[in-house]
Amino acid sequence: MLFYVLALLGLTVAAAPLASRLLGRDAGWLLSLPLLASAGMAASTYSTGQVHTESVRWMPTIDVNFSLRLDGLSLVFLMLVLVIGAGVLAYSTRYLHHKDTAFYFYICGFAASMAVVVTTDNLMVFYLAWELTTLCSYFLIANSGEKGHQPAIRTLLVTVLGGLFLLGATVIMAINAGTMSISEVIASPMWAENPALLATVAFLIAIAAFTKSAQFPFQAWLPDSMVAIAPVSAYLHAAAMVKAGIYLILRYSPLLHDVQLWNVMLVVCGGITALFGALTAIKCDDLKELLAYSTMSQLGLLVLTVGIGTDAAITAAIVHTIAHACFKAALFMSVGIIEHETGTRSYQKLRHTRIVKMPITTGIITIAGASMAGIPLLLGFVSKEGLITASLDSGLAEPFKILVTAVIVITSMFTFAYSFRYIIGARGATKHSIAEANYQAEEGSFEPEPVETITEARPTVWFVPGILALVTVVLGIVPSLLNWAVGQAAIATTTDAHEPHLSIWHGFNIPLALTGIIIAFGIILVNFNRELARAMTNFGAPISGLSAVEKIRTGIIDFGAKYATKPSGTTSMRRHLVVPLLMLILITFVGLFALRDLPEVHRETSTPTDWVFVLIIGIGVLASVMAKSRLTVVVVVSIAGFGVTLWFYALGAADVATTQLTVEILTVCVLVLVLHRLPDHFTPETRKFHWWSIVLSVAVGVSATLAVWGLTGRRDKSDAARLYLEQAPKDTGGSNIVNTILVDYRAFDTFGELTVLGMAGIAIAVLLAKFRLAPVRETLLDRKSPVFEAFENAVFLRATGRVIGPIIVALSVLLFFRGHYETGGGFVAALVGAGGMALMYLSAPTNDRAKIRWPYFTLIGSGVALASLTGLAGFAEGSFLTSLHVELFGTHQTSAMIFDLGVYLAVLGVIVAAFNLLGMPRKGDKEFHVLLDLASEQTLQRRGETDDHRALAAIANNKTKERSK
Repeated sequence: MLFYVLALLGLTVAAAPLASRLLGRDAGWLLSLPLLASAGMAASTYSTGQVHTESVRWMPTIDVNFSLRLDGLSLVFLMLVLVIGAGVLAYSTRYLHHKDTAFYFYICGFAASMAVVVTTDNLMVFYLAWELTTLCSYFLIANSGEKGHQPAIRTLLVTVLGGLFLLGATVIMAINAGTMSISEVIASPMWAENPALLATVAFLIAIAAFTKSAQFPFQAWLPDSMVAIAPVSAYLHAAAMVKAGIYLILRYSPLLHDVQLWNVMLVVCGGITALFGALTAIKCDDLKELLAYSTMSQLGLLVLTVGIGTDAAITAAIVHTIAHACFKAALFMSVGIIEHETGTRSYQKLRHTRIVKMPITTGIITIAGASMAGIPLLLGFVSKEGLITASLDSGLAEPFKILVTAVIVITSMFTFAYSFRYIIGARGATKHSIAEANYQAEEGSFEPEPVETITEARPTVWFVPGILALVTVVLGIVPSLLNWAVGQAAIATTTDAHEPHLSIWHGFNIPLALTGIIIAFGIILVNFNRELARAMTNFGAPISGLSAVEKIRTGIIDFGAKYATKPSGTTSMRRHLVVPLLMLILITFVGLFALRDLPEVHRETSTPTDWVFVLIIGIGVLASVMAKSRLTVVVVVSIAGFGVTLWFYALGAADVATTQLTVEILTVCVLVLVLHRLPDHFTPETRKFHWWSIVLSVAVGVSATLAVWGLTGRRDKSDAARLYLEQAPKDTGGSNIVNTILVDYRAFDTFGELTVLGMAGIAIAVLLAKFRLAPVRETLLDRKSPVFEAFENAVFLRATGRVIGPIIVALSVLLFFRGHYETGGGFVAALVGAGGMALMYLSAPTNDRAKIRWPYFTLIGSGVALASLTGLAGFAEGSFLTSLHVELFGTHQTSAMIFDLGVYLAVLGVIVAAFNLLGMPRKGDKEFHVLLDLASEQTLQRRGETDDHRALAAIANNKTKERSK
C-alpha cells in the first residue's frame, strides 16, 4: 500500500505542470485530492497499530533497496506532510494572482520527497529524499522572483552543508553496521562496542538536523527565506522542511539518547535557538518575519526537549510537533490573508488599517496566536505544559534541571509576548492604536497614514486556516483524541514508551504554577510591547548569522576568482595545463611507492608495427610543439590522434578505435568553430616560462611512460575480463563485450555519464544564450582570391554529400543495431551520425544556411528520459536498469537496445547543440550583419546564373531588408 501512496504522489508531481497550464491557479483543488487520498491510504495501512514494511530491490549489489516502513512516528509526520500539504494547495488557489506552473510542481515535489523521508527504511534512499527536499525548497524560494534569488542560494548552501554531514553519517553507519536498513542500524548491537564511533555518528546527525531545522549556529537561513510567498512559508516552516530535522533526531533517538555528546548538543543549541528566536521576534515589524523567528524558537524548544532523552520528553516533543504544525500553518496562512487584502505585513502600518470587518480572519488569528502563546483550552497549552513537565522530570542534576526549565519558561514568556504582538498587529487599528500612532507621528517616528477599512476575504481563502484553528481548539479541549497517535509515535521512538494520557487538567502542580507565571509575566511584557521592541532593537547582536553566511559565500567566490578563475582566464595554454599536469606527476610519484605485485610483462612487448604508430604519433606531437598557429595545432594534433586510432585497430580494439576516430573528426569540426573567434597565433611565451614548460613536459612524459610501463603490456586476461567473456553471451545475449559492459553490467555508470552529458549540453546552451560569443576575427584570406568564395568551393562537398550522406545515415543505423554483437553501439553510432551532420554543415555556403537546426533540447531530454524509463522497467526483473529479454520474430531482443537508443539521442543532441550554438550567428551578434552584407553582395552579383543562385539572391535580399528594418 505504501508504494501505491508514493506512486500516487509521484503521479501528482508529474501531472502538476499540465494541471497548472490547463487550470491555472485552480489546479490546487485538483492536486490536493491525491494528497488527501494518500493520507487516507496510509492511515488505513496502519490502522491495526502494527509496523508495516514493504521493499523492492533497487541496487541489490550494494544493498540499496527501496524499503518502506510505516510505524507510529512515520504516520504522525506523514499525516502532517500530506494533510497540511493538501490544505496549502487548496489555500494557494485563491492566494496566487497568476498562473504559476512551477509553484505547484515544486510544492507537490516537496510533499512527495518528504513522504519518502518519513517512510523509507533505507539509509541511501533517505539521504536522496533529504537532498530532494533541499532542492525543492531552493526552487520554491527562488521562484519568488528576483528578491528570492540570493536568499535561495544562501538557504541552499546551509542545507547542502547539512546534507554532507548526513552523507558522512550514512556511510559510517552502512559500513560498520553492515546493512542499509535504518531500523537494523538502530538495533545493531555493534554500537555498544564502539562508543567513539557512535559519538561521531551522533555529531554528524545532529549537525544535519540543525541545518534543516534552523538551529544555532545555522539559524540564519530561516528568516532569510521569508521572501517566499505565504503558502511556501506555511508548508516549509510548519509541516515539511523544518520538521525534517525534528524527524531525523526523533528517528535516531533510540540509538543516541544515551550519548552524552548528543544530549549536550541538542540541549545547548536548542536552548540558545529558543531564546534567541523568542527575543528577536519581539522586535520584528514584519509579521511574517516575526513568525519566522517564532518558528526558530519553537523548533529550538523541540530540539532541547528531545535532547533531554527521557520517554516523557520524547512524548512531549511529539505532541508539541503536532500543535506547532497546526497553529503555525494557520498563522502563516492568516498573515498571507492580511497581506493579500491590505497589501502590507508591517505591524506599524497595520495599526493604521481598520480590519474589524474581518471577524473570521481575526478569529483565526486570535485562536492560532493564543495557542502559540500557551493559553488554556488550546492545544498549544497542552503541549507547552508537556515540555515543562518533561524538563522537571528529566532526571538531570538539580542545577541543570533548573537551568533547562528556566530556558523553557523564559522562552515561553517571550512567546506569549510576541504571540500577542502578532495578534494585536494582525487585528489592525483600534481607537487606542490610532491615538498611539498619532502620538508617535508627532514625535517624528513615521508619517501617519489615513485609516482604511478592510472587509472579510472570501471563504475559499480562510477555510483552510479556519479548519486548522478549529482543530487546535478541539484537541485543546479534548487532547485525549491524540493519545493513540502520540502513543504509537512514542513507541517507535523510545525504549519503554506507553500510551500517554493527555489532559487539560492534571491538578495543582509545579507545571501549572509555572504556566501561571508565564502568562502573568507575558501580560506585563505585552503591556510594555513598544518599549520592549525598542530595547531589543537597540540591543542588537554583534554578529549577524545572515551576514556570516554571506561573508563565507562571498569569500569562497572571491577565493575562486583569485586563485582559479583569474589564472585560467587567459589564452596561455601553459596556465591552463600546469595544474592537471602537476597532479599527474604527483599521482605517478605516489604510484612508485604504492603499486605492488604488478603482473609480469612478457618478453616480446612490441612488434615492428608498433614502432610505425609511435613514429606517426611522434610526428604529430613534434609538429604541434613547433606550430605557432592555433589552426595548425588542431590539424597536426589530429595526426597524433589518428595514429592512436590506427594503433587501437591494430591491437583489435575496434570499438575503442571507432570511437576515437569519430571523436577526432568531430573535435576538429567543433574546434574550428571556436578558433575563428580567437587570435590566429598563440601569445608568445618568455624564455623563462619556455624553459619551465620544457621541464614540465619532460616530467609529464616520464610519468606517462612509467604509468604505461607499470600498468599495461601484453598480459593474460584479468579475472574480470574472463568473467565478461564467459558470462556476457549468457547474461546479456550479446557478444560485443564492450557494449554489454556499457549497457548491461555497468549500465548505471553509463546512465550517470549520460545524465552528465545531457546537463553539459543544456549548460552550454544556457551560457551561450546568456553571453554573446566573441566576434569573428578578420579572415586572412583575400576576398578577391578564388579560395574565398564559399559557395563555389563547396561544390565538391555538396555533390559528394548527396551520395555520402545517405551512406553515413545507413552506417549510423547499422552500427546502432549491431552494437550488441559486433563493433558499434549507441555512442559510436551517434558520433557517426553527427559526422554526417558535420558534412552537411561544411557543405553549406554560409553558416546560417546549414540545415542542421534540429531541436537539440528535445533530443537530449528524450534520450535521458528514454534511458530512465528503461531503467524503471528493470524493476519488473527486480532492480533498476536490469535488462529485460524477449524473443521477437525468432530473434533474441533486450531492453538494453532501448537504453542504447537513449544514449544515441542524447549524444546526437549535444553535438547538434554544439554546431547550432557555436557555428550559426544569432541576431545581435556583430558577424550576423557582416555575413548578411557579404551574402547579399556576393549573391546579387551572380543573380540569375543558376536556380541555386537565384534562390540565394532572394534570401540575401530578404536579409538585407530585415537588417534595414
